[in-house]
Amino acid sequence: MISVQNLSIQFGGYSLFENANFQINPTDRIAIVGNNGSGKTTLLRIIAKQEQPESGNISIPKDFSIGYLPQEFYALQGKSVFEEVKSSVVQYNKILIREEEIRKKLEQNPNHEEQNKLILEFGELEHKKELIDFYEIESRIKKILMGLGFSIADFHKLTEEFSGGWQMRIHLAKLLIAENDLIMLDEPTNHLDIYSLKWLINFLESFKGALLIVSHDKYFVNKITSKTLEIANQKISIYNGKYDKYLVYKEEKEIELLANKKNLEKKRKELENFIERFRYKATKAKQVQSRIKQLEKFEEIQIDEKAGKIRFRFPDSPKSGTIPISVKNLYKSYSDLSVLENVNFELQKGEKIGLLGMNGAGKSTFARILAGIEEFDSGEKYVNPLTEIAYFSQDVTDNLNLESDLLDTMLEENEDFTIPQLRSILGSFLFTDDDIFKKVSMLSGGEKSRLTLAKMLLRKSNLLILDEPTNHLDINSKNVLQQAIIDYSGSVLIVSHDIEFLRPIVGKILDFRERNAKLIYGGIDYYLEKYFDENVKNEANNTEIDKNKKKLRKRNEAEIRQRKYTATKKIKAEIEHIEELISQLEEKIRQNELEMMNPENFSIGEKVKSIQKSYSENKNNLEQQVEKWAELNSEMEKIIKNIEEEYSS
Repeated sequence: MISVQNLSIQFGGYSLFENANFQINPTDRIAIVGNNGSGKTTLLRIIAKQEQPESGNISIPKDFSIGYLPQEFYALQGKSVFEEVKSSVVQYNKILIREEEIRKKLEQNPNHEEQNKLILEFGELEHKKELIDFYEIESRIKKILMGLGFSIADFHKLTEEFSGGWQMRIHLAKLLIAENDLIMLDEPTNHLDIYSLKWLINFLESFKGALLIVSHDKYFVNKITSKTLEIANQKISIYNGKYDKYLVYKEEKEIELLANKKNLEKKRKELENFIERFRYKATKAKQVQSRIKQLEKFEEIQIDEKAGKIRFRFPDSPKSGTIPISVKNLYKSYSDLSVLENVNFELQKGEKIGLLGMNGAGKSTFARILAGIEEFDSGEKYVNPLTEIAYFSQDVTDNLNLESDLLDTMLEENEDFTIPQLRSILGSFLFTDDDIFKKVSMLSGGEKSRLTLAKMLLRKSNLLILDEPTNHLDINSKNVLQQAIIDYSGSVLIVSHDIEFLRPIVGKILDFRERNAKLIYGGIDYYLEKYFDENVKNEANNTEIDKNKKKLRKRNEAEIRQRKYTATKKIKAEIEHIEELISQLEEKIRQNELEMMNPENFSIGEKVKSIQKSYSENKNNLEQQVEKWAELNSEMEKIIKNIEEEYSS
């Protein structure tokens, strides 16, 4: 258990929170909430010992391990992805290093007493291996990396070959394999696609330690957390229940406080009026003094400070054609890497569609092609002459001149607006007073996102193409943008992994996988049900299903089982064969280790070399077989998935 006592911290002369007291129990799952700048990240950094508080104390048990994923992380380099992740498993690496040290010492023919000590320690290390599931570590690393979207081919690539979003995933994989007692995540979902997000949720749901999470993703925190820690008005408070329950409680509390404040102000006004009216009347002096004392005892009712909210509405859309945009047999590649193949898509007037799929599946590339930002290799793209596109880039700096100030940025977009009009628009996005003269390079990620959205108000459009528009927005700003898109009269295409954001907006999903895109007629919940939640597909208990449909479903299920069996029979046999080989190799490695511990073998140099050679060969062979096993399992899963999709389409 972590105990926080009388914790206070200031930033730039401003108190973030004062005299905070709370505790984190071994299995607590806590969402940290508060306005931007309230101190959420600062609190994580203090617990991680990366920052010192103004005063107070944090009591952390001895040998209590904490894993922390910050928003800003350093770039990894010098190792392969797999070796970098493996380096974070401290006990595993300590055992490997110590085993190697013992072997070298035994090769030097130490005296009998020292030899016995080393052999005894070697046996203790074997016991430690059992405690930490030593021989399962590499398999677990592979599962985590694949869950986060890495292919087996990526395992051996150097970490510096990967971009920022993938670097974050490597950091996350290191944290997840390390088996910490507390995991702290600061905005972990920004660089995850919907597949990796769902995998991470499943992983964290089975995690046995404590969680502290800062995230603007309502779906994520509602799935993972069961308590909410709020930082507001320089205070820290903890509420039981998921984030949605916290919001309901806060709304009820705010209504009650506002009513109390109104009553208090009414009483205050009555006292002040009485004092003012009878201040100079001697006959009322006693009553006046009594009311002055009552007034002095009045306590202010403090209403939680409100974050500024953007006021945002897209301009009315000009008339649009029935088909604003479409593509036929679209093909796109980068050098030898094929990204999109034979993609066909037609957008209907007024449709609002979510573009979903794994990172690297081609969603952003497709969005840029439709927006005219990027060329394609072959195929056809049709843009209706009436179509006017407004495009929001995932990398907001793509469309911003970092050397311009905010006002010039707006003027560069449209010179027809007056300075007061531009000031008004910027003000609606929380840029006030001298903010408009700030250089774009000085803005935070969230501020750059708001500026880019403000620019979109300067031109009328009837097709919005938005690539991850919520990545740097807080929950309040996301809610306002969400409502603006709902109210927008034109067509919309959104690349996003934010489930709560998409839920009330999109009516269809364009699903990207295997270099193609398939249109799914249904919203985000239908998409999640269809592709992720197999349990809800079981209709056996649904009494409303027609008997004929039940029979048809059973026949289809039997046919699917038969097809799966036939299609995977050979590959299953290969997997079983490899599993047997893995078992044999693991036994050979154990035998090698026992032979290396046998004192009788130490005096025979050639025998020692032979044992070590056998050990090395068996280890290499084991790694190769495990990799084959993972590849075959992945291939089998793909076969099964293709069969299931064929029957579900």
